[in-house]
Amino acid sequence: MDTEAICRAFDALGDEKGWQALHTPKNLAMALGVEVAELHRHFQWRSDGEIRTLMDSGEGAQVAAELADVQMYLIKLAAALGVDLELAVQEKIRENSRR
Repeated sequence: MDTEAICRAFDALGDEKGWQALHTPKNLAMALGVEVAELHRHFQWRSDGEIRTLMDSGEGAQVAAELADVQMYLIKLAAALGVDLELAVQEKIRENSRR
């Protein structure tokens, strides 16, 4: 899915559940932080080898789901703030390459 399709799907779910009014920049940023923390719990105190094993287990699907949550909230937050995330990423890559 591209960024616009992800945002449309996120909005459709928000409309269906009655959550759209809650999708303010502050709430979206906080939700993004929570989702990143949920991702962290899969990796905390594990070695790289243990993480590779984890990804081959049933827990790998849980990690993928947390990554999806992070991406959805990030895309929705960027849209709520009027940030063209694709352009911002391109500009950041150019900036990093100049360092």
